Amino acid sequence: MTASYVVIGDGIAGSSAAETLREEAPDAEITVITEEGEALYNRILIKEYAKGKLPEAPISIHDESWYADRDIDLRLNTVVTNINPDGHTVSTHEGEAIDYDKLLVATGGTPTQLPVDNSDADGIHHFWTFQDARNIREHIEAADSATIVGAGLLGIDIAAICGAQEVEADYLMRGDCWWRYALTEAGAEIMHDAMRERGVTPVFQSGVDHFETDDEGRVEATIDPNGERFESDFVGIAIGLNFNIELLQDLDVEQDDGVVVDEYMRTSLDDVFAAGDLTRYYDTILGEHAQNGSWGSAKEQGTIAAKNMITPESDAFRWVSSYSITHFDFPFLSFGHPTIGDEYVSQAYGDNEWRRVAIKDDKIVGGVLIGDLAPQSGYKELMREEIPVGDQTEALLNEEFEADDIAPVQEQKQ
Repeated sequence: MTASYVVIGDGIAGSSAAETLREEAPDAEITVITEEGEALYNRILIKEYAKGKLPEAPISIHDESWYADRDIDLRLNTVVTNINPDGHTVSTHEGEAIDYDKLLVATGGTPTQLPVDNSDADGIHHFWTFQDARNIREHIEAADSATIVGAGLLGIDIAAICGAQEVEADYLMRGDCWWRYALTEAGAEIMHDAMRERGVTPVFQSGVDHFETDDEGRVEATIDPNGERFESDFVGIAIGLNFNIELLQDLDVEQDDGVVVDEYMRTSLDDVFAAGDLTRYYDTILGEHAQNGSWGSAKEQGTIAAKNMITPESDAFRWVSSYSITHFDFPFLSFGHPTIGDEYVSQAYGDNEWRRVAIKDDKIVGGVLIGDLAPQSGYKELMREEIPVGDQTEALLNEEFEADDIAPVQEQKQ
């Protein structure tokens, strides 16, 4: 009999899974279901579009014909309302029941709302979808003042959009620096200076108490917990994701701040897999469950899930992720899990060059590089190969670091 595969979600995880399924199961029935009205697009490039640096055309990765050419049934603007694991069916809002032999849930997340008054006012934006980018670009081009909330990798995208559109902005941060869990204040100050040069002012030990609106319900000011008022024609919020796992809530599927999957991307439900942002996956390098929402990680998860949907336990997920920023005159990159170390080593090498490496159980688990990104390949190799660094942590900060700078464990013990 012909195998049938259903993929819920057409982000990079779902689309990569569909592509792999077709490549490795040429006769299978493949259905991709998404609530969005457009096929896969590049989430990395939508920030360049919002900055006014790119037209819409380069953002799309697949159009509908890509799926048709591969005999993949793409269902746009379609909401899955129910999963029946016993009957191996999913139901849509139109009342259709679609059979599956194996199911992949790759529904991603939805930006977290601030739990304060007027957080849904006109002019307050979250940045996640292509349509979000369109709305942001249209609004920021007409704005005179802006406020940004969320001191992480998505928040700084909004800060860069404000800078590129030459809109003065206040960037409210709860701690003493941007991305305080991954950077020291010394490293973060490089980023702060770059923001200030573009008209974005970091405001520390701040946040949002509430928003003020005009008579028409449009945001006009942000009030922080200290009582300070910030003029806000435009507000961008990036404080995290709520995973889109409502479909699984009433099912007997293991969850732990996301959907728990093993190294083969299997959930605790028979024949149901998950990939992308919503997963808490078994990291074979760390030897424990972890999360990572990078584009590359989601793409690989989708590929690995598809392979195991076809041939069980054929490929394990093993990946060192990375996330880069190109907003400023110097590059920025994080890799692995830069916030979970039990030891950190860091060093500055110039005004715009800095590095920090996270170590756990004597092994590299992640890091951040600002300026010179060349050492990343050596760090990733050591992480991927699970090489102990022993008492050689100082060598990790060699300016032109390579993996060979760390001696094998037998030499360390001599």
